[in-house]
Amino acid sequence: MLQKCEGIVLRTTDYGETNKIITLFTREWGKIGVMARGAKKPKSRLAAITQPFTYGYFLVQKGSGLGSLQQGEMIASWRGIKEDIFLTAYASFIVELTDRCAEEKKTNPYFFELLYQTLNFINEGYDPDIMKNIYEMKMLPTLGMYPVLNQCVVCGATEGQFSFSVKEGGIICHRCLDKDPYHLKVSAAAVKLLRIFYYLDLTRLGNISVKPQTKAELKKVIDSYYEEYSGLFLKTRKFLEQLEKLGKVDRSNIDN
Repeated sequence: MLQKCEGIVLRTTDYGETNKIITLFTREWGKIGVMARGAKKPKSRLAAITQPFTYGYFLVQKGSGLGSLQQGEMIASWRGIKEDIFLTAYASFIVELTDRCAEEKKTNPYFFELLYQTLNFINEGYDPDIMKNIYEMKMLPTLGMYPVLNQCVVCGATEGQFSFSVKEGGIICHRCLDKDPYHLKVSAAAVKLLRIFYYLDLTRLGNISVKPQTKAELKKVIDSYYEEYSGLFLKTRKFLEQLEKLGKVDRSNIDN
């Protein structure tokens, strides 16, 4: 049966000399795999629509097993991402995280809209570090992770100076620091942003400007929390870390 869906290409896997297996995240069906026959041929009508990060409509022949992609109509290629090695790295991380979090054939329109908005904001020039952090925070519930961010995870206090406790799973006030000697010291600004990133409706996002020191604090907290509880080891995270080491290099020199 031929059916149409709205989707974003998460990854592609070569299959034989000319075919690809495409992993799509769709609004209607969640994550699915489809065979794109002949898509590796340069002149194939499926070549463009099956590139990573491509957003479009896909006509799929569905069956009991792997579906077959018949044709596609591109809505957006997000060229701004594809033409910048840094933005490609951030987008690659986001789609790999999506791929690892999403269950096969489980519909989640909110999840789909979040992925679309995040990639679109990165393409439009929003700070990719911040968009990555927001996405990571919003993915936590899909992994069964629910950090306590609106009060001290130990005593419930809402006022005071707060750190982050990976061990306890949330913010911890200055009165309870002895409960976790390995707590992460963070500024009030970082605590506020963690809350915003976790609860914010992305459609209400304005341009957020964050100091480098605060960014470093956010990265430390989020990375440590994921490392402790998610069980995920993403290849794209390593690539991003390598690019961070190049951060002081003139981007125009890297792009040329």
